[in-house]
This record gives sequence, C-alpha cells and structure tokens, in this order.
Amino acid sequence: MAKKPVNGGFFLNSDLKSLRGCDSVAGVRQGINPPNPYNKYSAEYIGEPPPTKLEVFEETSTKRIITKAFASDWEGGWRYTVNCYRGCVHGCTYCFARQYHEYLGYGAGTDFETKIVVKSNAPQLLRQELKKCRDKMPHLDFSFATDPYIALEAEYKLTRQCLEVCAEFRVPVGVITKSPLVTRDIDVLKRLRKVTVFFSLPFLTKEKSNPFEPYTPVPEARFRAMKTVADAGVEVGIGIAPVIPGYNESDIPGLLERAKDCGATRAFMSLLHLDTDSIEEYFVAKMHERLPPTRVNKIINTIKRERGGSLRHKTYNERMMGTTEQWEVTQKLFEFQARRLGFNARPNVSENGPDEAVAPVQEQRRLF
Repeated sequence: MAKKPVNGGFFLNSDLKSLRGCDSVAGVRQGINPPNPYNKYSAEYIGEPPPTKLEVFEETSTKRIITKAFASDWEGGWRYTVNCYRGCVHGCTYCFARQYHEYLGYGAGTDFETKIVVKSNAPQLLRQELKKCRDKMPHLDFSFATDPYIALEAEYKLTRQCLEVCAEFRVPVGVITKSPLVTRDIDVLKRLRKVTVFFSLPFLTKEKSNPFEPYTPVPEARFRAMKTVADAGVEVGIGIAPVIPGYNESDIPGLLERAKDCGATRAFMSLLHLDTDSIEEYFVAKMHERLPPTRVNKIINTIKRERGGSLRHKTYNERMMGTTEQWEVTQKLFEFQARRLGFNARPNVSENGPDEAVAPVQEQRRLF
C-alpha cells in the first residue's frame, strides 16, 4: 500500500504506484491549489517553492470502470461513463472535474494537471463488467472526469483498448475530446456499432483559448482532426462548452461554420458552471493572471448577472441555464446558426432500436 504525502501532509491511502517523475512541464510555474475542503490542515512554502513537475501514478485498486452518473435525462435518468485517467494535463481552468481530485487528497488547482492517475486495468475491468451488464448498457460515454485522449494515452492506449472492447460487445459509444490523438483510433471507431466523436471547441482562435485552455491543442489542430475523423466516415460533432458570459459568445457563428466545413453534423453548447468554491477560486485567479483587469471584471460581472449575484449556480437544475435576456439571445443565436447549417437534423433513435441511439444533444451538455 503506497502512501504519498500530498497537500500539507495528507496521505493518499490508495494502492498507487509511483511511475515516474519527468522534467518540469513546459509553462507550468508554482503549484497553485485552493484549500482542499477534505483536508483539515494545509501548509505553505517559506521562500521559493520547488518546480512543478508532472507526476504519473498507476492505480491498481480500481474495482469498477463504468460509472453510473446521476441527474441525467438519458435512458431513464442515468448515463454511463468510462474514465481511464484521473486528472488532465490540458489544464482547462473551468473544468468541473477538478473537484474529483480533492477526493484523492490532491488540490483542485495545478495538482489536477500535474498529478495524473492512470487506471491501468481499465480494459480488463470493462470487459468483465460488460459480460454482466451488456444488455442493460444502452450507451457508454468516453469520458466524464478527464479527456480520454490526454497525452499519456499515446503510451498507455487504455482508451483504445476500451473502445476495442466496446466494438466486441457492440456497445454504442460517444467520445468527447480536445485532442487530435483520437485520429489514431479511426480504425477502431469504424468498427463500433454506433459512435459520435464530439470535439470540445469553445473558442475560435488560439488567442481566445490561451487564458482558459493553456495546454490544450490549438483550435485549428482540433478542426483538422475533426475533418480527418469525418472524412473517415465517423460521425462528428462540436461542443461549444463552456460559453463564458462576456467572453466567447461572439465565437459561436464562426465555430459552427468551421465545424460544418470540417464535416460535423451534431452540435451543442452549454453555459459555464463553477461547481465548487475551489474551482471558482482557481478560475478567477487564473483570469487575473492572464487577462487585463477590465476584461476580468466584465466577465465576472456578466457571470454574476446570470447567477443572481454569485459566480456559482444555486441548484443543480440551474447549472446549465442563465437568467438574463443576454443568455436568451445567446441561445437563440446558437439555435439559429445550428438550424441554418443543418446541425442535429436526424433523429436520435435509429430505425433499428434505442440501443443504437446517440446520446441526446441536451445530454451531452451535462459533461461541462
């Protein structure tokens, strides 16, 4: 039982094996993590802190790989997800999954992007579970708590192996990613009974993306990957998520136009939501680091108008919704452009039955 000290002396009591410590991640400075609400004590460095390094752990204690997510309209109120990794090197400042790192004793800040946990037995677990529950499994999403195609996937190939298992069991699949690495698995995607690959693209340009997605592939690379997958005959879509009020609403028409040119047929969008105090604190701190004060104030004030004076939603049902006329205009803009370009034209359920359905567009929004 490995015990690694993290975040002010708290020990992670999971069966984790330290794999490697590599050179400092390019562009990553001092590790910044809001206080973990699950830790009683915290600590601060006196003087200059050590450099932030990428740490990779292999988790061997995982018992199940299919997660049944609550509060969903998909298949009777539930959806099913597969996550081969914990944490994500893309470092998106708005990512709702940052809170799940706190359950491990890590922080929701830079710990999330520099301490990556690999579920090395994911394909074997997925096979075992599908043997028992294939008939009850209408659809699997890759993934929920991290991008299924983070850079480590190039070495571990866990997502690829899990997709191969899904192809064998003829399970319909949805993939949401920011990474062109998905093009490596086109051969497997084409063997799946039903699949849609959504590319998360909230910003039209690299300059717009940088403050919030510092280590993700640039938008142009994602569009190229989208075209490659679509040209191979695999259905693709675009997820404009999150829409950050006061920042990227104007990108919506251009994003949909580019996606259409690249072969996308599905599209959804969703409003930014900050699920915890830790995520809110990190999100705001990073904005102050990377954007002019006037721009930060505009974004904060616009979000507060949508959230009744707060940056966070009050209830889960309000998570995806704004409250002002500005948000209504944004929704109408998206709906008009999507309809004009022919997105989401076909029904979600095929003639062959519900098990070939693609998760509804409304359901995909819940990932962000």
